[in-house]
Amino acid sequence: MGVVARRLGRVVGAYGRVARSRPYFPLWLGQLLSSFGDTLHYITLVVLVFELTGQGVAVAGLVAAEIVPVLLLGPIAGVVIDRYSRKVVLIWADLARALLVLSLLWTQGLWHVYLVAAGLAAGNTFFTPTVQAIIPALTTEEQRLAANSVAWSTGRLVQIIASAVAGGLIALIGTGPAFAVNAATFVASALLIASLRIPARAGQVDAGATRGLGAYLADARAGLAFALRDPFVSRLLLVQAMASLATGATGALLVVLSERHLGLAPAGFAWLIGAIGAGALLGPLIPNALARDYRDPRWLCVPYVLRGVGDVLLAVFTPLPIAVLLLFSYGLNTSTGVVVFNSTVQGAVPDAVRGRVFTLLDVTWQAMRLLSLALGGLLVDEVGVRPVFWVGGALLVFAGSLGLVLLNHRDVLAGEDPLRGCGRAG
Repeated sequence: MGVVARRLGRVVGAYGRVARSRPYFPLWLGQLLSSFGDTLHYITLVVLVFELTGQGVAVAGLVAAEIVPVLLLGPIAGVVIDRYSRKVVLIWADLARALLVLSLLWTQGLWHVYLVAAGLAAGNTFFTPTVQAIIPALTTEEQRLAANSVAWSTGRLVQIIASAVAGGLIALIGTGPAFAVNAATFVASALLIASLRIPARAGQVDAGATRGLGAYLADARAGLAFALRDPFVSRLLLVQAMASLATGATGALLVVLSERHLGLAPAGFAWLIGAIGAGALLGPLIPNALARDYRDPRWLCVPYVLRGVGDVLLAVFTPLPIAVLLLFSYGLNTSTGVVVFNSTVQGAVPDAVRGRVFTLLDVTWQAMRLLSLALGGLLVDEVGVRPVFWVGGALLVFAGSLGLVLLNHRDVLAGEDPLRGCGRAG
């Protein structure tokens, strides 16, 4: 216990040092404020849609409105992130999303809500991969895992707090002011990002290649070609696609499993969500405290295997304590995988194509998630929710096992060679 306590103490100390570091602090604080606003916004948006329509299917339409822009804009966003100042991309994405959210103060109907949801998703398509692309420019290699971990853990903590206060806040101030709060967090994030010191032209291509549709298409093709020929990224794309196909439906159908298999009331379902949140909050501590080298593919793939086993067991057992324990493990493994994934890709992909690779990974994940949602929606009515979790869990175990076979430490380390060529974009 003493050894574990000392290791955890060192991890918490590393979290504090990287969060307080001058290059990283503005980005971290901006993301915390934005996370609070986003959580409040999402809950408020669901309330507004239900008030406008009274139909649950209208709420489900928000999911499609948020996925489609990612699929359409991902290739464009990747080129923009790698061509232009990433600092400028982040600021404009924040300001554009602030204006979109403010427009909901004068809601024109359901179409307006869907349009704003799609616009916010479009902004996220530019913003999120850019954040992932600039973290290596703001941190050292030794700080990278801690930086991703502290951002994830504190972000989940803020989401838990925001979720807890959202109902009372909406009842107290209404949906309109709640949207105004979210818009203010975007503006605050933009101001904090404006103070970032990102190395000049980090990740940008040469000035002579910044004009013309042909140049855009050439850069998009170069990014795709890099991803397909790189041993690590190409295999990771396959593993990620299978993992998304496995988890898209089970994640969305957890509420159905809770009601039909576990027999829980809404209050019981809240316990399940709380267990996931608690696991997600603590998960990043594991690789920080125990990993000799987090770039070992086992840290990336074993969490898939464990979560897949958990999904199968969720559809076998019915006692609430077991379900809570399994979903705590679900959150633990998911968050461990996320921070290791981001940290590994940030180091293994050259700066010049990092934006395109992150957007390609995101597009692949969302496309397979959409397919999984469609298949899961069809299967749940035909065979029930338990077989969906059995199939999804088994497929996730297979995805993790495939990753253990295909991915190797040597390819990850080779990807961190700064002299490695990456085609036209390099």
